Amino acid sequence: MVFKALTIAGSDSGGGAGIQADLKTFNALKVYGLTVITAVTAQNTVEVRSIYPLPAEFIRYQLEAVAYDIGFDSAKTGMIYGEDQIDAIARFFHENPKPLVIDPVYKATVGADLTTSKAYEVLKHKLIPIATVITPNIDEASILAGFKIDDIDDAVKAAEAIAELGCETVVVKGGHLKGDRVVDVVYRRGRVRFLESIRVEGGTHGAGCSFSAAITAYIARGLPIDEAIDRAKEFIIDAIRFSESIGRGVKPVNPLATLYRDSERFRIVSMLEEAMSRLEGLKNLSKLIPEVRSNLVMSLPYPRGLEDVAGYPSRIAPYRDGVKAFSKPEFGVSKHLARAVLELQKLGFDIRSAINIRYSEELIEACRRIGFKIGFYDRREEPEDIKKIEGATIPWGIRRAIENLGGCKPDIIYHMGDWGKEPMILILGRDPSEVVDKLETILKAIGDN
Repeated sequence: MVFKALTIAGSDSGGGAGIQADLKTFNALKVYGLTVITAVTAQNTVEVRSIYPLPAEFIRYQLEAVAYDIGFDSAKTGMIYGEDQIDAIARFFHENPKPLVIDPVYKATVGADLTTSKAYEVLKHKLIPIATVITPNIDEASILAGFKIDDIDDAVKAAEAIAELGCETVVVKGGHLKGDRVVDVVYRRGRVRFLESIRVEGGTHGAGCSFSAAITAYIARGLPIDEAIDRAKEFIIDAIRFSESIGRGVKPVNPLATLYRDSERFRIVSMLEEAMSRLEGLKNLSKLIPEVRSNLVMSLPYPRGLEDVAGYPSRIAPYRDGVKAFSKPEFGVSKHLARAVLELQKLGFDIRSAINIRYSEELIEACRRIGFKIGFYDRREEPEDIKKIEGATIPWGIRRAIENLGGCKPDIIYHMGDWGKEPMILILGRDPSEVVDKLETILKAIGDN
């Protein structure tokens, strides 16, 4: 079965927003994308130089053409420049009801007006009443609600006011409000809930387009409205995280991040398996396996949490004259090493992989002779309030080790244990291959390989 979604929006010659962002989003979410272009813009990451709106009659022709032959499961609107265009679109959906998501675009990220004030009034009274979901940002919601939004309470009131226009679901996006966390307000049929996330660094150009397109795609795939919104939120966070600069101005989001993450998961599993083959060939490595056994992990770039770190469920155990992992790598299976790798990335280091081996002074001395940067922390110094928090010990220890290292990037972090806790050495690297390289160097330095 082919799921089909329609975008009704302007064309962005810079490729970061509008029709182009919508089609990338549809493609990433495995939905066939159809287009009705409302305007052609001459823009880039710095400015919108010119806008050429298409005649309302021609917009109607496009709508009828895709509906007659191909059809669609859901639709969204983005940039609609003139009131006659909005009128044509509203009349079409009155005659051909379909789930409709409205991104009430007013200004481009670089500041240019992408509609007229009169058109916005027409949108408010003709298109919003037939919408399934509307996704205004704080500035757009302020215009539609008729008052300035300064905080979350204002956003809730604005969502209620916009819903009174007839829209089934209102999502007031909180990205323009200040704070370390982004809180979106979802108002649906009298019920309010909040979507909260950390504020991620990255591109913003096209974020609103991609978010509304993701909701549209998930609706086309048959998901309930609330689930479509929740998954679209996860989608846009990744699209922002994986954004890359392509010009001199505002960085565009990357709607293809979902595809990248899927391919990266496969690549990480392959890298761990290749590294494991090397470990199995190292002589006398079994002597370095601690009582709790070892593990080898690697995280996705920009990990969300433990679920984005892969390792061996069975761990790595001594086997005959060497070592072996009696399982395939999986994501979300190694809490201790995963927490260490996640904390190191939070601190800004490009460390995505690690292995744990037993502690000995001989091994630490070998690391010093090699010239590795070595961090240390004493588990006996762990504050009582940290001990009470599940999973807080490792991140605390990593931070202390980095402090003791003067903020330098570590090759090695170790601790000497505590009551009931085995001493441990962590060998760190950008990927499993680098970790195994360092382990081989240590083995050679102590004469075991």
